[in-house]
Amino acid sequence: MPADRRTHIPAKRRRLFDALAWLALALLVLTTIAHLLTRPPAMPSYDEVRKAWQPSEAWLYDRDGRLLDSERVDFARRRMAWVPLADIAKPVRDTVVASEDKRYWSHGGVDWLAIASAAKTRWTGGRSRGASTLPMQLAAFLSPELALPGQRGWLAKIRQMRAAQALASNWSREQMLEAYFNLVPLRGETQGIGAGARALFGKKPADMDRTDAALFAGLLPNPAAGAETLGTRACRAAQAKDCGPLRAAAATLVSGERIAALDPALAPHLAVRLLDKPGKRVTTTIDRRIQEAAIVALRRQLSGLGADRVRDGAVVVLDNETGDVLAYVGGVGLKSTAAQVDGANARRQAGSTLKPHLYAQVIEHRWLTAASILDDSPVQLDTASGLYVPKNYDHSFKGPVSVRHALASSLNVPAVRALVIDDVQQFRDRLWALGYHGLVEDGEYYGFSLALGSAEVSLVEQANAFRTFANAGRWTPVRFSPSDKGEAARPIVAPAAAFIVGDILADAAARTDAFGADSALRLPFWAAAKTGTSKGMRDNWCIGWSDRFTVAVWVGNLEGDSMRAVSGTSGAAPVWRDVMLALHAGSPGKAPAMPADVEARQIALPGTREPPRREYFIRGTGQAEMAAAPAASRRPRITSPVSGSVYALDPDIPLDRQRLAVAVSGEVTGYRLILDKRPLGDADAGQQILPRPGSHMLALVDPGGRLVDRARFTVR
Repeated sequence: MPADRRTHIPAKRRRLFDALAWLALALLVLTTIAHLLTRPPAMPSYDEVRKAWQPSEAWLYDRDGRLLDSERVDFARRRMAWVPLADIAKPVRDTVVASEDKRYWSHGGVDWLAIASAAKTRWTGGRSRGASTLPMQLAAFLSPELALPGQRGWLAKIRQMRAAQALASNWSREQMLEAYFNLVPLRGETQGIGAGARALFGKKPADMDRTDAALFAGLLPNPAAGAETLGTRACRAAQAKDCGPLRAAAATLVSGERIAALDPALAPHLAVRLLDKPGKRVTTTIDRRIQEAAIVALRRQLSGLGADRVRDGAVVVLDNETGDVLAYVGGVGLKSTAAQVDGANARRQAGSTLKPHLYAQVIEHRWLTAASILDDSPVQLDTASGLYVPKNYDHSFKGPVSVRHALASSLNVPAVRALVIDDVQQFRDRLWALGYHGLVEDGEYYGFSLALGSAEVSLVEQANAFRTFANAGRWTPVRFSPSDKGEAARPIVAPAAAFIVGDILADAAARTDAFGADSALRLPFWAAAKTGTSKGMRDNWCIGWSDRFTVAVWVGNLEGDSMRAVSGTSGAAPVWRDVMLALHAGSPGKAPAMPADVEARQIALPGTREPPRREYFIRGTGQAEMAAAPAASRRPRITSPVSGSVYALDPDIPLDRQRLAVAVSGEVTGYRLILDKRPLGDADAGQQILPRPGSHMLALVDPGGRLVDRARFTVR
């Protein structure tokens, strides 16, 4: 063989070898690049997914484990607790697998037959059906970067396939299907079958039927699909011959008419108060039966009164012995313009509801008894902020009245006189001890108006303070959860005083003048109650107790505008009555036993409109007769003109016919009147003042010239 030929053959082989080597290298590089480009993110384990799962809701339960309410805490997605596969109805499982991935139980994460079929269909120009398997979709749920918008090319699909194979290698089929049902995005912000079954079908996943299963499967390709598209898909998934019912059900689902009522929504305000973490489950002291009764009573009353008169209300029920909150109704919606505000926890002006605590304090100190006489007549008190002139609710005065009558009829002027006997700071401190912790100022800040409830309090504080009377003066905090640690009872009110105040507030006869003989406060068993209305008719209260329960009701407008034609007995009291009757159905309340340091005596009250009666006294303070002090024993004072008054002269009436009559009370023999530092005459001579425009000072001095009283008035 020639030498040149022997040389040519190895060279040709070398070129072929080199070409093959380069080709192999190129394939290796391309394979490496393809491997890197299609490498999926690491897939978590099933246990990691379960551990990381957090529902968007938290749940509130009553004392017996019954659901009261749920609260949305996480607003990124709406999802419920993780639903085990066994708790998902079999028709749903079977329909979804048949519709989305019919060879799910046999392939290894990728359905190669479906891929080949899809490729053939696309090659021949037919309508391609997707080849995405449930593990591929699950991989996208676990790693959203696998299914970003616009990434539908073959590289993205291969990444999703590889991720699905990784899942199939490490998870069981049941685990993958369970995770799919819990992670699948549904209509709107709903995620997972737990939230979807509730929001879209009004059911639990275990209660879904074949129609629900078909609709659920029809939602999966496009959760935002319209009714027509959804109906067609559901019909195909169900393989139904008659699609009419499925199309109708699809229209209902899309309209939102079947949005769930599984959440009873019985305590939304308490849920906001107690639920603060996703997935949190709180068992409360609430009794669902009592909660529902309170809601029904409040809703009925507000509906009856009408939104043009009053829009809002709240109810709190306590167990006297334990302090457990048995009902907590912060509002019932209806036509409220502030439905999100918690009426049971909002601070509002107390009105007359603080009076029982005031009288309990003065009775406890033995400064007054239930039979002591207080003068219900005009009074004016000098305060740091000016003259304070309290008036009664009906702007009338009853004259001499007993403490029993004054408290039962909620008279304002006697209450202010009782506070003068007591001490504003002492009364403020008593209220603080009873749990009214909104009173952060000292007594001087509130002044004598504290007797009439000028301070702001919450309904929960009111209920627990009145519960102290039911517990013979012992105070403990309320409990919202059985896990709340109890405190040792603290004696706040003397048992004798608590008993006497309770007896007064249970006395229907004593409150007849103010509330009538058969008001809403009168029950067929023993119960004590106090109503109150704040300044400007903005708040209406009724708080009372029986031997076992304390019920507090507030009615008003949370935005602060005044109610119209609503009083203590027409606003909150009917709700209080209905709740009390529901609580004691078949088991009437019983009157408390009389403490050992209380005695009962027959008492006469000459000089008043009150007939003789049997009265209770702290032992050692009882008397057989109580009467108003005679005029001669009273401190002389000017009763007219009232200090602070403004008089306007009428230009059409002669000046000497517009004289002001001066009136004084008490024994004033030898006393003199001085007007603007000039003698006017004897105090008992029926003096008259010739009015002159300007500010005037009328003074009453005793025989020794000492100032006894004065009144400043203005003439215009």
